[in-house]
Amino acid sequence: MSSTEQTPRPARLAAAAAVAGIEALGLVAGGVYMLVSSLTGTSGDLTGALTGAVTLVALGMIPLAAARGLWLRRSWSRGPAVITQILALPVAWQMLQANSAMIPAGIVLGVLAVAGLVLLVNPATTEALGIRRPGQDTP
Repeated sequence: MSSTEQTPRPARLAAAAAVAGIEALGLVAGGVYMLVSSLTGTSGDLTGALTGAVTLVALGMIPLAAARGLWLRRSWSRGPAVITQILALPVAWQMLQANSAMIPAGIVLGVLAVAGLVLLVNPATTEALGIRRPGQDTP
């Protein structure tokens, strides 16, 4: 057994994986919603709706892979997870600028993105993933 299998998973790492997983589910759910609405005819532009649906589902695979990698303590997974959080911030901001039901979703997305970033840069998380700071000696 490796040392990562013997030590318990830090709560911050598990929480970061959960945040990425929730974001992945949101993207996939949005894509499925767009797909269903385009196929049932409630969308005006069929091609645009289908393209948007496929794009959202494909984009949902990035945080999903990152969540799985974080859960399994793969060091590569922090990069896609951080990028997802950074990209979620302007999306949340745009959602907050709307005068619609998107405002609560923007609040949730913003909170998730900030929480995800804080969790991902936490020293306990980086240590659990085996990521070393520049100049840090190898054991």
